[in-house]
Amino acid sequence: MIHKLSNAVITNLINHLRDSETESLRFRQIVQQLARLLAYEAFGILHLEEKKINTWLGESSFSFIQEEELMFIPILRAGLPMLDPLIEMFPKAQSGFLAMARDETTHKAVLYYDKVPECQGKTVVLLDPMLATGGSLADAIEFVKKHDPKKIISLNIIAAPEGLEAIEKAHSDIDLFIAQIDERLNEQKFIIPGLGDAGDRSYNTTG
Repeated sequence: MIHKLSNAVITNLINHLRDSETESLRFRQIVQQLARLLAYEAFGILHLEEKKINTWLGESSFSFIQEEELMFIPILRAGLPMLDPLIEMFPKAQSGFLAMARDETTHKAVLYYDKVPECQGKTVVLLDPMLATGGSLADAIEFVKKHDPKKIISLNIIAAPEGLEAIEKAHSDIDLFIAQIDERLNEQKFIIPGLGDAGDRSYNTTG
């Protein structure tokens, strides 16, 4: 269920995210680039449908991803930059939104907003740059499962081993595509070495 990408381009992009001197605009752009790379890898497992189209040689059948069956759900705020490049590639896909906040005392995620269309029979793609404890993602998966999707895929840029273990234990039936697995969580449940708060760094809300 866990698929880790490994190549020099991804390593280079992630290490630019780690750089505290990377400004918010550039940070968002890199997150978007990584979302595309994750999608290229993840959507290789999707079923292709034969469709007839008109070409310069006349009508013929070719294979396509069934865009209408895709639904992209970023976990706000940090997952929002990952959405735009995917809906650019798949403009017929639907979008939904889940907003969760981390309780700094319990380190658990609290769902405070959802706008998820009916997703029965769809392939739901959850978008979240950081998978730390796995709490937010586990709650998001549990929420989506209640809507009876055909399949759930999660795209994550950086994950901690503890978070991956938690998701694998709770939801072994989904596919996770990870760009980088970091060392561990610290006592405050932040990923080490990580890159800081992805939401704050994307939208320059620190300070």
